[in-house]
This record gives sequence, structure tokens and C-alpha cells, in this order.
Amino acid sequence: MKKLLFDIVYENKEFVAINKPAGLLSIPDREQSQVSLKEMLTEKYGTIFTVHRLDKDTSGLIIFAKTEAAHKFLSNLFEGRQIEKYYQGLVHGIPSAKKGVIDAPIAEHSLQKGLYIVHRRGKPSVTGYEVIQEHKYFSLLQFQLHTGRTHQIRVHCKNIGHPLACDELYGDGKPVLLSSIKKKYKLGKYEEEERPMLNRLALHSFCLKFTDERGKQINLEAALPKDIRALLKQLEKNV
Repeated sequence: MKKLLFDIVYENKEFVAINKPAGLLSIPDREQSQVSLKEMLTEKYGTIFTVHRLDKDTSGLIIFAKTEAAHKFLSNLFEGRQIEKYYQGLVHGIPSAKKGVIDAPIAEHSLQKGLYIVHRRGKPSVTGYEVIQEHKYFSLLQFQLHTGRTHQIRVHCKNIGHPLACDELYGDGKPVLLSSIKKKYKLGKYEEEERPMLNRLALHSFCLKFTDERGKQINLEAALPKDIRALLKQLEKNV
């Protein structure tokens, strides 16, 4: 079996919770462009069921069911908004309101398939947010999803004027370079060009809370990945 490219956060007979790395597909895409997390889990467990998904460049918690009954139960929890979903993300700038709720309907763009916008004809979409850390150029926010629209956090961040760092669809898509943060930055002796500190969507599925079939409270957390933590350290140093 191939080397597992993920960490198992929690597992029982019904489901498995994974800390998915950025860059790994949750489920196979139409092009079969690369091996997905679901295919790796199928190889490990034999049968696995998709409950929800994360964008390829989003890291963090994702749940897969091991049985049909668990799949039905967990899917109903997600559809019925009975799972608390928290994300953390790095946005450009500092929001003026340190805590709030973004209540703005989201619709797919009429001309650009796969792109979503805030529009009155869209589906109701609600995101709670709180500023956790403030820095000169970026802020770390925690989001709570009250609805589950495609690209919801990304669209809502753009809508309030603070897009997620490295977001190619809803922000400038530019990598975060240390030279843009550190005043006296110098290239290393053997470096020909600067390597980005962060070069992927700065969004992480951080926490999931729900009650399982037996009435047990499940509280899952996945710490921020190394790339975002390293960038935050540099932001703290270079105020």
C-alpha cells in the first residue's frame, strides 16, 4: 500500500476523521488527475463513503463514513446543520469589526462556471467570524459555517474586502513572500530566487463538533499546518 499522506485524527467503527493536507483532492475529480484521499482510504479500508468534502487547497478535518448506516446518519447531520463547523484562515488586512456575521446569499456566476458571487438570487449563506490575531498585512480569523455553500468562506471574505491569502479565484492569488514582511530580507547564499512562505489557499478546517448515534459528544480538532504556523511566526516577529 502507498504511504499515507494524511493523519488520522479520530476513528471508530462508523467513521474516520482525517487531517487532510493542502493539495490533496478529497474525492476523485473528472480528469482523474491525481490520487484522491477517498481512493487512499478505500485502499486502506475496502469500502468508504463520502460525507462532505474540502477544496483541494484547503487543509484540515474531513470525515468519511465506514458503513452505509453511518453515511446516512452523518450526511443527515450535515444537511440538517447539526454539525458545528469551524475554520481558520489568513486574510489580507484587518477587518474593522473584530467579530461579526456575514449574511449574504451566494450564487454561481452566470458566465464563469465554478466561480461564485454574492447575489440576491443566491442561496442563503451565513458565516460567523472572529479575529484571532492581527498583524500589519494579514489577520488570522476563525470562521463558523452556519450554511455549507461552495466556496462560502472565500466568497464572504472577498465580499467584506478581506480575501483569503493566496486565493486565486477570489483574491490576488499571489504567494506570500518573506521579503514582503521582513524589512531587511536577504536571499540565502545558495538561493537563486526566493521561495514563498505560503503558496496555497490560506484556509484550514479546524474543528467539527457533533453528537454521534450513541449520544456521545464528538469534538474534533486539527491544529493549523506548518506552513501557516511558520508564516504567523514571521508576522509576529516583523510587526
